[in-house]
Amino acid sequence: MTQRTLRALLPSLALFVMGASLPALAAPPVVTGLVADRVQRIDQFIDRTIKAGEISGAVTLVARNGKVVHLQAQGLADIASRKPMQKDSVFRIASMSKPVTAVAILMLVEEGKVRLDDPLSRFIPAFRDMKVAVPQTRAPGPGAGTAPSYYTVPADRQVTVLDILAHTSGIASGPIGNAAAKDLLDNRRKGGTAWAEQLATAPLEFQPGARWAYSPFGAFDVLGRIVEIASGQRYADFLQQRLFTPLRMTDISFWPSEALRARVVTNYVMTPRGIEPNADADQFSSAILDSGAAGLFATAESYARFAMMLANGGELDGVRVLSPASVALMGSRIIPDTLPGRQPGEGWGLGVRSVTDSALRHTLLSTGSFGWSGAYGTHFWIDPKQKLVAIMMVQTPGQSRTGDFETAVMQAVSP
Repeated sequence: MTQRTLRALLPSLALFVMGASLPALAAPPVVTGLVADRVQRIDQFIDRTIKAGEISGAVTLVARNGKVVHLQAQGLADIASRKPMQKDSVFRIASMSKPVTAVAILMLVEEGKVRLDDPLSRFIPAFRDMKVAVPQTRAPGPGAGTAPSYYTVPADRQVTVLDILAHTSGIASGPIGNAAAKDLLDNRRKGGTAWAEQLATAPLEFQPGARWAYSPFGAFDVLGRIVEIASGQRYADFLQQRLFTPLRMTDISFWPSEALRARVVTNYVMTPRGIEPNADADQFSSAILDSGAAGLFATAESYARFAMMLANGGELDGVRVLSPASVALMGSRIIPDTLPGRQPGEGWGLGVRSVTDSALRHTLLSTGSFGWSGAYGTHFWIDPKQKLVAIMMVQTPGQSRTGDFETAVMQAVSP
């Protein structure tokens, strides 16, 4: 081997040493079908974003064909202390918890303990006779306030497990339902997952299945509660025993240990003065709430093991979590892009968005790609066609960055 060849391989060898906890040997980009100099544009995109004052730093990861080709930490984990971002920094992943919850439900479906078409009332009887809110036009004038005015009618049918996974349930999915459940939502951190059962007292935002509307918190916490009822385990224990430990996802938790907390990245919000620390950074989590909607903390590497399991048809390192059929169903077009609430080229699967037409969606992502984001700026997707996984971990909200990250990754893909 010449010295020139050795120098060319050193960055990839270093990446292998630092990313040894991942499921496969890291490989030079050329081996896995990514163009090496184009992969650098991911770092350039993150660097521009840091210099623009939009984020403190980031960890990005890309894998293709089962090989990790990019794992990079940039910027700062905490601005005040100038603590550098590390590859094992821990992030609040917020709604990237939802695909994990979807996998937990699918595991129970495969065991015959849950059916996708099961009504919620099979597990939580309070959801049997739900009411649907019908908005009323409020006369304008002083004292009208901002609370929605409505009356209720009976639901045409019961809400199902599938409705929640696909965000067509109407539970905590809009201004009326969220206003009616405000006290419950505001106090959910004070109790365990059983709080979600009380959501049956609030009206549905629309008739089940009538349209798509995102439920940020309540609906997927209902799913977490169903996992507990169907499995007989606390939700966190179920995930640890059935998913996190088998997949060797060592740095993921609903509430970080002291050692893990030391690596948690400071959460920032954008203000007129620039980004500043979030005064309520752990607003989606607590020591006693295992929020299936938004509660998990994780490193990029731990979440990559979850994503690579899905990219590999439900199996990783000889450990099978789901059947290939369940993974395919999860990422499929359960909800078409024509249902009210969706946008052209993007449907919805089970806990994940699904790109149904990349041209209509105006994206470089392949048709069939699926994944989701978190409120604090985290983002991931799986591209079955290209056998690719990509993850971006940051701790400042900013939806436009997700598309830029997708472009930075996909422009580097070679045939």
